[in-house]
Amino acid sequence: MSVLPLVFTSGWASGINAYAVVLLLGLFGATGLSDDVPESLQRPEILVTVGVLFLCEAVADKIPYVDSMWDSVHTVIRPAAGAWVGALLAGQSGSVSDLTAALIGGSTALVSHTVKAGTRMAVNTSPEPFSNFVMSTAEDLGVAGLLTLAMFHPVAAAVIAGVLLFTGLGVLYFLVSRIRRFLRRRTQRREERRAGATAVQPPGQVPRADHD
Repeated sequence: MSVLPLVFTSGWASGINAYAVVLLLGLFGATGLSDDVPESLQRPEILVTVGVLFLCEAVADKIPYVDSMWDSVHTVIRPAAGAWVGALLAGQSGSVSDLTAALIGGSTALVSHTVKAGTRMAVNTSPEPFSNFVMSTAEDLGVAGLLTLAMFHPVAAAVIAGVLLFTGLGVLYFLVSRIRRFLRRRTQRREERRAGATAVQPPGQVPRADHD
């Protein structure tokens, strides 16, 4: 069977949490649950590194505004990870070229990352902090569940990932206006504070015009 469904699903998951993808795939291979995982992903130093980074993301991803900054930093990392994992899976399978798998994994990761980052910006417009925790937890569970399904039923997992991807794009389209209004209000508040700080002068300060 072609490895493309697994590449597509891992690409979608990489756009959400690339460290979780590498960690889970490596554990699946190291524990013998799957023979489709390349040995390079099972190396102890790789598992330890991505494990630490996964814990860092698990914390940062649940804090309002910190999650958006974290997403900005990972705009390149997540698509690159999706392309890297896709190429490794293709090399292990031999059913498709590494370049094709890298393009599919990287582009899918870029789209899912865009959906995640945009959705988080919309969530951050809410004054309460609990929605960030709920969103992050749901994303982590979704990545773990779908990637586990992909190891045993790759086509079914790819179909679900595709539905989630297009649904997320649709939701993001409707959230764009909310994000724009939030950014405009924040810019306006900053300008108002700046104008207020300029208008207020320290006590006893004589205006420059009185000296002329």
